Amino acid sequence: MKVVLFCGGLGMRMRSGPDSLPKPMMPIGSRPVLWHIMKYYAHFGHTEFVLALGHGANAVKDYFLNYSETHSNDFVLTKGGEHVELLSSDISEWRITFVDTGIDTAIGERLRRVRRFLDDDEVFLANYGDVLTDAPMDRIVDDFLATDAVGSLMAVAPQDSFHVVRYDPDGTMRDLEPVADMSMCINGGYFVLRQGIFDYLNEGEDLVMDACVRAARDGRFRVHPHTGFWAPMDTLKERSALEEMNRVGDRPWAVWDRGGRPAPRRVPEVEIGDVVGRARATA
Repeated sequence: MKVVLFCGGLGMRMRSGPDSLPKPMMPIGSRPVLWHIMKYYAHFGHTEFVLALGHGANAVKDYFLNYSETHSNDFVLTKGGEHVELLSSDISEWRITFVDTGIDTAIGERLRRVRRFLDDDEVFLANYGDVLTDAPMDRIVDDFLATDAVGSLMAVAPQDSFHVVRYDPDGTMRDLEPVADMSMCINGGYFVLRQGIFDYLNEGEDLVMDACVRAARDGRFRVHPHTGFWAPMDTLKERSALEEMNRVGDRPWAVWDRGGRPAPRRVPEVEIGDVVGRARATA
């Protein structure tokens, strides 16, 4: 089952200049967040990746063309460095297709432009390329395959720290509620899709707010609530938090390491209408 990773967005809230790395290449530890996501999928047996590239495409290509397994694997060096014996490997079994899908391209159009590389996969996976989780992807896929839906997305609790203000027309404040405590979920950026999703996706459109919404109105789109770990990397603050977690060895997203996971957070059961989309035109 192939995995489409959207790697083309500008990532404006993460950029320090016009030559900044594309957001999926921002590092967590010694590896970019894109690598962490690919390792996650590979853990569940999904090792064929299609990278929908845009801004910073050469940075993504060069990273993998010059990939060094020794940066994240133990090895034995002999003959003064002439021979290196890897004790484990990250990407030797991966098959990665690199596709330039344009700079200012909506996510749905990026998906359309890589469709020909999905071959005969009736069902495939997709991801924004900047979100980490410990969700059981094998169970998510199995649950999806038991339906006739054309797609599903993972719904998670909001991570934002802002509060929602409730007030009367005359300006009297009635309540102040943390958004994380509200009975709502947001789109977590992990998709399971059938080829039928393309029946709902027109040229130049967005995947979520166009195709997914149309499919939902036909009763053909599903939500998988996840109550465990989920974290985006949209901002420098979020990246810093993930960097610190990685530094102290608290990496719940690293399911390939079989490490400990935090206690699940309660996420209410939701219908598709209660899921708030993450605002992004490209990724």
